[in-house]
Amino acid sequence: MYNKVLIDGLTALPHKLVRAILVVSDFSMVVLSALLAIGMIIGFENFGGSAHLWQFLCLIGAISLITIFVFRIQLIKLSVFSSRDVLKIGQAAGVLTIVHLFGALMLDVPRAIALTLVFGSLAFTSMVASRAIATVALGALRDRIRARRPVAIFGAGGTGIQLASALRTSPDVRPVMFFDDNPLLHGMDIGGIPVAPPRELVIEAARRGLEQLIIALPESAQERRDGLVEICERINMEVQVLPPFAELLAGKSNTPELKTVDPHDILGRAKVDLDTPEIAKSYAGRVVMVTGAGGSIGSELCRQILTCRPAKIVLFDVAEYNLYKIEHELNPLADERKVALSAHLGSVSDATRVKKVIGDENVEIILHAAAYKHVPLIETNEIEGARNNVMGTKIIADAAVAAGVERFILVSTDKAVRPTNIMGATKRMAELIIQDLQTRTQATKFAMVRFGNVLGSSGSVMPLFQKQLEAGGPLTVTHPDVCRYFMTVNEAARLVLLSGAYATGGDVFVLDMGKPQRIIDIAYKLIKLSGRTVKNPATGEGDIEVKVIGLRPGEKLYEELLIDQKNVVPTPHPKILRAEEDYLSQIEVAAFLREVQQAIDSSNATQLRKVVAARIDGYKTQQLPVNA
Repeated sequence: MYNKVLIDGLTALPHKLVRAILVVSDFSMVVLSALLAIGMIIGFENFGGSAHLWQFLCLIGAISLITIFVFRIQLIKLSVFSSRDVLKIGQAAGVLTIVHLFGALMLDVPRAIALTLVFGSLAFTSMVASRAIATVALGALRDRIRARRPVAIFGAGGTGIQLASALRTSPDVRPVMFFDDNPLLHGMDIGGIPVAPPRELVIEAARRGLEQLIIALPESAQERRDGLVEICERINMEVQVLPPFAELLAGKSNTPELKTVDPHDILGRAKVDLDTPEIAKSYAGRVVMVTGAGGSIGSELCRQILTCRPAKIVLFDVAEYNLYKIEHELNPLADERKVALSAHLGSVSDATRVKKVIGDENVEIILHAAAYKHVPLIETNEIEGARNNVMGTKIIADAAVAAGVERFILVSTDKAVRPTNIMGATKRMAELIIQDLQTRTQATKFAMVRFGNVLGSSGSVMPLFQKQLEAGGPLTVTHPDVCRYFMTVNEAARLVLLSGAYATGGDVFVLDMGKPQRIIDIAYKLIKLSGRTVKNPATGEGDIEVKVIGLRPGEKLYEELLIDQKNVVPTPHPKILRAEEDYLSQIEVAAFLREVQQAIDSSNATQLRKVVAARIDGYKTQQLPVNA
């Protein structure tokens, strides 16, 4: 108890008192250095009777006080003592050395040059050493006051070293280890912190009791970061990623704010490079219309099209605020690139409005991203889902043919493959409409793109989990075995644009997205990466609960991308596949369109479901597991 009170008192001294102590310490070091130099070069036996030496000593003492205040070395903070501080002390010691030499020569002190060299060396060394000792002592005191968590840093480059320096003053964590891929750094000590190769991470974590790994790697090292996250997960070690260096520069605190691993890191695969020259070539100088332009996919499509320097981008959306937002965002960028931009409010199910916009704007390419996509909502609003997704697609596709539009790309979903819900069924109908139209026109090339869940899009699992985490949980999962494919918004939009470039007519494009992932595993991973622990329902230990709430109406356990896995052909891009799927005849498509329109006109949801069950191959109602 007495030791703690003493330590608390020493580390909580007023700043003015600390500075006064440093001034007295530096003054004492300079005077002591002068005395030692005299004793070593002239001899103390000759000191007592020499008036010149006494005058000289007083001169050095007075000049030392002036130099300390001029160079402000009493303001150097011990807790972050660095090489710059050493340089400042060196400058002060240099001035003192010059003054010492002139004073010794003026007062005719014997062996003036030798005396000055010894004095300068001793003064510099003693001022640096006193601060180094004080810094080590303060660190030891801080560790005794508060048990700080031992952490490791991956990346012993400039950013990692800056981070370690900042964390030394943290009351909560203590950097004890660097890990780095560079073999030239292995075995070295950087600022007293050893550097080890990555292969020793697991061993050192156990030996040193490391509780957290902070990754200080550039954004480009995505694959390396993913590997480290997996290792830390296996050994139940927390992992956090240092923000980009630009963000650190903008930070206001001494300790950089750490962020949890970006949700994109849960992809479970390397991001697909979809930057190809075909994209810019296909859209440059063209008038491109994007339906659903204010949505997650539509807005990203607009951003990426803008970089292709089209002649004009026509924004079309029924949601006023979303349309306003994307137009407001793109206007300055469009002006900068000299790309025309026009925004039109309207629904794709309004045939008159659609035809007028396409005709007035002389549209050449249409990217059709407007759709109702939320499965539970459409499951109870079947008629509006069919009106927008089925008839809306028919209306805008017909308008495209009538206007002689060059290319039409439908944004579809993996839920259209053997659907178990009305949303998926309506998207499958939209695909069949596009395929049928292609058989009766050569002027317009139709294609469609299927992809899985888009990270960060409205209504997707990532924003939901993030909100639930911020609220303290629980994270809700519908079933322990629910699996989904995931891709980034950037990949989704890029795939749509590439499909437009590769389209030959009636194509179905899919992206190789690796293996599907269990939603519950993603929930566990996000909890761990946020620096928290999963609550154990049996013991109550942990921070965040993962709660299974049961499958929602129409929800599948597993999603598929292809109806027939065998009929797949490659494209110029190795990660993009083209599926050759069976078409319905014109008579069959016309029949289900007539039946869907009748159900819409009579607002008969039961009739609509009968049409879906009869016309959509593979459709079946999801049977919920007993233990859901």
